[in-house]
Amino acid sequence: MLFKCIDQQFHAGDIYQIAGPNGAGKTTLLKIVVGLIPALEGKVQWTFKQQPAAVCESLLYFGHQPAVNTSLTATENLRWYFGLNGTKSLDAAQYPSKSAFSAALDKVGLAGYEDVLCFQMSAGQQRRVALARLYLSDAPLWVLDEPFTAIDTRGVAALEQRIGEHANKGGIVLLTSHQALSLPGVKMLDLANFVPSEAA
Repeated sequence: MLFKCIDQQFHAGDIYQIAGPNGAGKTTLLKIVVGLIPALEGKVQWTFKQQPAAVCESLLYFGHQPAVNTSLTATENLRWYFGLNGTKSLDAAQYPSKSAFSAALDKVGLAGYEDVLCFQMSAGQQRRVALARLYLSDAPLWVLDEPFTAIDTRGVAALEQRIGEHANKGGIVLLTSHQALSLPGVKMLDLANFVPSEAA
């Protein structure tokens, strides 16, 4: 068991950084929160009806892997993401426009890559395609696993700004990062405080 007895509420407008050494269970905790793996004990309680579709539409998850389909273009990947999250049922006025997808890619330094197949991109560029979702998503909860990996200093600053904007609008951000954030008011959750006694 990596950790136990975590009793934590995540509130609208707050940013939480999960801390701990390698192997402490940071990624595991995030996967439990989003429902990718079950907790051995306890549960994650949402403030809305716990239907899978409702949970999916209420969160954005960014994992270690970029989760892009390399046989699709950058724009097609973003459209595919919105389809997976139930947004395909939205009418044309609500669905992100082509210009919105282009603007999101521009925000992550991929202007001009809209129609480039992702298998032709570097690993870092594929990761930025995935990060472009943050500029399109209104999901209340963002769960981000090492979002700053392979991002240059300018990109880190832009991403921090976007995370801050989301929190200022009442969103919740739960993330892991090996670097200190320059965002104000970040709340720390250190998994070292929840190590089972037999593993300490």
